[in-house]
Formats: sequence, structure tokens, C-alpha cells
Amino acid sequence: MKLIKTVDAVGHVLCHDITQIIKDVKKDIVFKKGHVIKKEDIPVLLSVGKENLYIWEKQEGMLHENEAAEILCNICKNDYMKATPVKEGKIELIAEIDGLFKLDIEKLYKLNSLGDIMIAARHGNTAVKKGDKLAGTRVIPLIIDEEKMNKAKKVGGNQSLMEIKPFKHKKVGIVTTGSEVFKGRIKDTFGPVVIDKFNEFDSEIIGQTIVDDNKDEITASIISFIEKGADIVVCTGGMSVDPDDLTPGAIKNTGAEIITYGAPVLPGAMLLISYYSEKKIPVIGLPGCVMYSKRTIFDIILPRIMADEVLTSSDISRLGPGGLCLNCNVCTFPNCGFGKGC
Repeated sequence: MKLIKTVDAVGHVLCHDITQIIKDVKKDIVFKKGHVIKKEDIPVLLSVGKENLYIWEKQEGMLHENEAAEILCNICKNDYMKATPVKEGKIELIAEIDGLFKLDIEKLYKLNSLGDIMIAARHGNTAVKKGDKLAGTRVIPLIIDEEKMNKAKKVGGNQSLMEIKPFKHKKVGIVTTGSEVFKGRIKDTFGPVVIDKFNEFDSEIIGQTIVDDNKDEITASIISFIEKGADIVVCTGGMSVDPDDLTPGAIKNTGAEIITYGAPVLPGAMLLISYYSEKKIPVIGLPGCVMYSKRTIFDIILPRIMADEVLTSSDISRLGPGGLCLNCNVCTFPNCGFGKGC
């Protein structure tokens, strides 16, 4: 620490809190430890009787926490994000649009392992809305070695730690299978659930076709929607291993590439994801649980599909940790661990 006259303190860093006391009005901190003194602060400091201050002596190769926080923010920040003003060495990032939040977990681990710095973020592969908080960054000490921040920059590299992928407008076709629905024995209750899910995003349902348990008819209905300009085709029903459940075979017969049939998620183990042609149009077979369970694997993958992500079998395999819905009495999804991975 160094003692300095207050009038000479502009640009220096306070070593201690400065408290203002006004009888019967307030007793509060006006400047906190670590505050960088500005010209306009001098009259305030003098008004509370501070003719002299203890300040940190600036050392070559050392950075103030606010400077370091800016570096961490730049490592994280990407398009469609805004940063809050730095305060006490902390900066938060806020979403400027609705979209899919992406996070490089391995890079985050490496950065937080450097010591004396921290980046706390929400889970990746989750939907965010404009105004949502994405992450907070800060350094632990008031002053940090510049070399450590250079190491953080090196780990960060040329690609931001975080990303928001905007949701896209999608035209959706729904193919509902099952003789019981086709022949009017029961009312279709699956289609309305799927429509409600898509209504959470910028989507347009271009039609719903109800077909019998006939593989050729199911295949033809899928192709018909694609020819009508569907960006996504969703098939409801017929996804188990019963003899009358023909949807997986019908999807395969379209020529679509099946990425996965089965997923380490409950509810949702019998999910099928495929992509049609070089345009990578998703053709999805939804298990029956989507109809009666409040949240399922469909809620996990839908934001990624709406952001134009082409999912792989590895993406689905990674859903195991956190893939068990606990069926809470009061559902708080997405503010819970379901589908968040590790």
C-alpha cells in the first residue's frame, strides 16, 4: 500500500472501502476496495473527509481485477451478447436474442483450472431468451499477474467460449400413424402436443396427415411433406418393437440417413432421428411418451433442431448424464438438471 493525497489519486486503486455517514440519513459505502478513482470521485472523497488515501502501488506485470475481467469477458463474448459494466471485477453476459446457447465445456474447464480466475456459465445446448443471463466472469484477487491472463488468452484461442445460434423459422409436417386413430376408434391426442411444442418457437405447421399402419403410406406421407417444402417432418406413433409399429422402417425407406434409433434418456428412449437428402431435413420418429409426459427427450433436442444443428449419434449418446427426468410434482424444466449433461 501507498499513502497518497486524494487530489493526486486519479487512476489509482483504492485499498479499502470508503464509507459515507450522514446523520439520520445513511451510512453506506460510497467507494469499495478495488475501485479505480476517477476525476469526478475527488470531490466526493473530499466531502467525506478523505484528504489522503491508501492506494495500491501499480506494479509492472500486474493487472487490476477490472482489467482482468475485461479480458475474460472478451474470451467469452460473441455475437448476440452484451456485457454489463464491470463492477468489483465482475462482468456478466446477457443474451440479445432468442436462440440456442452453446458452450465449449472442455475450454471452460481449462480456463477455470488456471487458478485465480472464474467463469460461471449456464448449461450449453439450452434455449435462451433475449435478456437471459448467460455467464459471469471475474478474477479472485484484487490484483492478478498479467502472465496468468496471457495464459487465459492462449486457452481461449481465436474462437469464443460461448455462442448463441439464432432460432430459424421452420415449416413442419406431422405424420400421425396408427390404425386406431386412422379408423376413428380413438381421437388423436399426439398431434396437438407436438403442435404446442413447436409453438414455443418460430414455426409453421403446414399440415398433419393421419395414416394407417402401412409402411408404404407412411413413407409416401413423409416424402409428400418434404415436397411441399417442410423443413422438418415429425412422425408420431408406431415407434416401439410391436409388429404393427412400422414407423422406423417407413422412415428408413424414404432414403433418410438414420442417425440414431434409441437414446439414453427417460422418458424418450425410443426416439429416432434421421436426415433426408443432402439438405439434411430432419425426419424424426417420436416415442409415445412425448404424448403423455410433460417433458421428454423431444424438449431437449428441439431447440437444437430449431437452430439448424445437425445432430450426430455422439450428441445423443452424451445425453446420458442428466438424461433421467425425476418427474417432480412441480415441473421446473428447463430450470432443472434434465437434459443438461455434465
